[in-house]
Amino acid sequence: MQEIERKFLVDTTKWNLVGVGTNMKQGYLSVDPERTVRVRIAGEEAFLTIKGKSKGISRTEIEYKIPIDEAEILMAMCLDFIIEKTRYKEKKQNLVWEIDVFHGNNAGLVLAEVELESETQHVELPIWIEKEVSNDKRYFNSWLSQNSFSTW
Repeated sequence: MQEIERKFLVDTTKWNLVGVGTNMKQGYLSVDPERTVRVRIAGEEAFLTIKGKSKGISRTEIEYKIPIDEAEILMAMCLDFIIEKTRYKEKKQNLVWEIDVFHGNNAGLVLAEVELESETQHVELPIWIEKEVSNDKRYFNSWLSQNSFSTW
C-alpha cells in the first residue's frame, strides 16, 4: 500500500538492454495533485492504480488487476495522450530496477526506478545512472501524459 520509489535518468551510452521488455501503454483518468488514477496495459495484463500525493519519495499506492477489455474501455476515457513505453527489469544488489524506454510523444526519454523498503535505504547506483529525478514532477508519468518530453 505504501510505495517508496526513487527515479533516475539513464545514460543510454552506458546501459545495454538486458532480456526482453514488456510493452506498456498507460493513461490517466485523474491527475489531481492529491491523487492520480491510472489505467495500464502491460503485455497481456491490465491494472487500475490509484496513487496518493507524494510525500518525499513515498506515497500510497493501491493497484487492482482488471480485464484487458475493460482497460481498453477506460483507456479511451483517459486525459490527454496515452504513454507508450517498454519496461526492462534488472536485478542489482538485491534490488529490482525497472528501466522504461519511452516511445511516441516521450521518445528519447529513458528512466530507471527502484522501489525501496524505506526512504533511508542505501542504494548502490548502477554505472548507467545519470541523475536522480525523484522529486522532479516533470518525470512523473502523470506529468508526461500531459506535457510530452518531445516539447521540452
